[in-house]
Amino acid sequence: MTNLQIFLDIATEAALAAGAVLQGYLGKVEDKTTEKRPGDLVTVADKASEAVVLETLRRHFPEHAILAEEEGLLGNQNQEFLWAIDPLDGTTNFAHQYPFFSVSIGLLINGVPQVGVIYDPSHDELYRAAQDLGATCNRSNIKVSQTSELSKSLLVTGFAYDRRETEDNNYTEFCHLTHLTQGVRRGGSAAIDLAHVACGRLDGYWERGLSPWDITAGIIILREAGGKVTAYDGTDFNMESGRILATNGYIHQTLSSELGKAHDVWKVEKKG
Repeated sequence: MTNLQIFLDIATEAALAAGAVLQGYLGKVEDKTTEKRPGDLVTVADKASEAVVLETLRRHFPEHAILAEEEGLLGNQNQEFLWAIDPLDGTTNFAHQYPFFSVSIGLLINGVPQVGVIYDPSHDELYRAAQDLGATCNRSNIKVSQTSELSKSLLVTGFAYDRRETEDNNYTEFCHLTHLTQGVRRGGSAAIDLAHVACGRLDGYWERGLSPWDITAGIIILREAGGKVTAYDGTDFNMESGRILATNGYIHQTLSSELGKAHDVWKVEKKG
């Protein structure tokens, strides 16, 4: 096996174990939920899931660095290998027992997403990919949709935790694109959103205010499924920007253009 295949298999082991932990806590965290900041919840399940993932990765790859949502950066940040993990992507959904949450484990090699595993325990769907090894859902190959017109597309987006404090909160873009498409959904788990674009259920996704643990796994899964990931304006994606545009490729340029138009509207409204 190649190193990427080994990394993929260990990430799968960690994701499945963490998913089982989450299922065990579902419906039992009401009095064990706190806010890191307004609207940004953390539960005992987040921490228990993360502990399982960290134990698994450290046991197999003790020399690798890890960027975990709850524990932060662990190990040498200049390491070639950096795991970006979200032990519970969709904490608010989980706390309300809304079945749209996931475990997301991605590996960056020299800053580039190369391995990704996303596990949706509510629907028992396991998404996996590694560079040049293809993308699968429950071990069956997946591909992006072939929708080529924005007017026939179904999109998904999200709203960052700072939406109450910032005027650049994605509301204008959401309304603008709702009128131009067959609909825009808001799932509440960036990892699942990317996975659903990868398997063709959705045609495109954009969002701001994201962290590497939210999207590293989803990026490589989408790319291996034939999709495209860039900045909003179509330039090369920058992980540090927190902004992502991800599509089936066919509607990418049009969606990028419309996001630009919506942002221009927002700037005019802000001045007004």
